[in-house]
Amino acid sequence: MKLALFALAALSLGVSSPAPRFVGTVSPVSRADLRYSYRPGCPVGPAQLRLVRVSYWGFDNRAHLGAIVVRSTAASDIVSVFRRLYDARFPIRRLRPIDAYRASDARSMAADNTSGFNCRYAIAGGPRRWSSHAYGLALDVNPVENPYLDRGVVRPPAGRRYLDRSHRRPGMASKGGVLVRAFASVGWSWGGNWASPDYQHFSATGG
Repeated sequence: MKLALFALAALSLGVSSPAPRFVGTVSPVSRADLRYSYRPGCPVGPAQLRLVRVSYWGFDNRAHLGAIVVRSTAASDIVSVFRRLYDARFPIRRLRPIDAYRASDARSMAADNTSGFNCRYAIAGGPRRWSSHAYGLALDVNPVENPYLDRGVVRPPAGRRYLDRSHRRPGMASKGGVLVRAFASVGWSWGGNWASPDYQHFSATGG
């Protein structure tokens, strides 16, 4: 399977200085690539999604190649965002399609994985509704360093030590910081501004 083969290859692409050139490519995905994250009835189908492969800097200060699935209309914007992050050497812990975690948001967050498309409902309270992730129009970046404070529950639990946002550490999103500015440059909003802050969450829809 395309994503599985890519995941194996990505493990061997970490390099040290001199820094390699940024890589950003966009390709179609198939139903087989979305075995766990897509099902009939989802608001968008495989034909409306794309696999975006991009370079990123890890917490090991090495360049890696990762992948994320997003809406086709957002793919070029996401390449632009990661180009900015790469140029700034902003660290990303992991960048794998959420199918690597069988579409489990909890498992992906616990692994500190940056994820995109996942056909699931919103976690927030209120009437049940599709998450922006179900449309391929949201990313969760470094969930441990950028937890979601959901009605007193910290998601993921390991993010509790990052609730003090005044203590700036690598990989954290902050108002006016590199990560927030990179997404703002393509018109995406940040969940860190919400009443129940979701520091990891960036979306094209505001939700």
